[in-house]
Amino acid sequence: MTFPRTVKAVVFDMDGLLVDTETVIFRAMQHVARGLGGELPFTTFQRMVGLQDGASNQIVVDHFGEGFDLEAWTQAVRAHAHEQMAAGVALKAGVVEILDYLAKVGLPCAVATSSSLAAVRRNLGPGGLVDRFAALITKEDQTQGKPHPEPYLKAAAALRVTPADCLALEDSHNGVRSAAAAGMMTVMVPDMLDPTEEMRTLTIRIARDLHEVRELLEAQRK
Repeated sequence: MTFPRTVKAVVFDMDGLLVDTETVIFRAMQHVARGLGGELPFTTFQRMVGLQDGASNQIVVDHFGEGFDLEAWTQAVRAHAHEQMAAGVALKAGVVEILDYLAKVGLPCAVATSSSLAAVRRNLGPGGLVDRFAALITKEDQTQGKPHPEPYLKAAAALRVTPADCLALEDSHNGVRSAAAAGMMTVMVPDMLDPTEEMRTLTIRIARDLHEVRELLEAQRK
């Protein structure tokens, strides 16, 4: 496979693509739900992946029903997830290698995430990865989150690269929709969500991991 255009910058999602946080969050939600005498099915969690807090919280409220204490839920899930992440969050396969390659060839990169800046610093900071990105587009920078294209459009603007010349890397369906709507060349690297026919239509590739993406970038420059 070759890219339809020369890649001039790369924009990464964070959760589930750079760091293995989605698994931790799902387990935290399951733990809290059971403590409340309920369950949070995986299919319900899958609908939340890639969304900002407001949209994902609404899914939780709809699931548990009227009178659900969202504030208590949020605090309990956050506390349990932070406890689990205290020892560090595992990087996804190929993260360091692809960032090393981008630095070597001089391709700028950014993060476009639905998470907060504090979460980015908490999850990427221990590995010294934060400073490897020229821009961090977090939920504080967005008036409209994924699947709206704003996060990716803001990342392209921060990198001073036309969106069509950017490669977007995503693991979630809503993230893919966001990047594709921004006009970026989009590759899905599945994590918690399997690719659907819609995802295959919106992407130029479904990649097994970031090693494969790096190999594609290397092949483009040969």
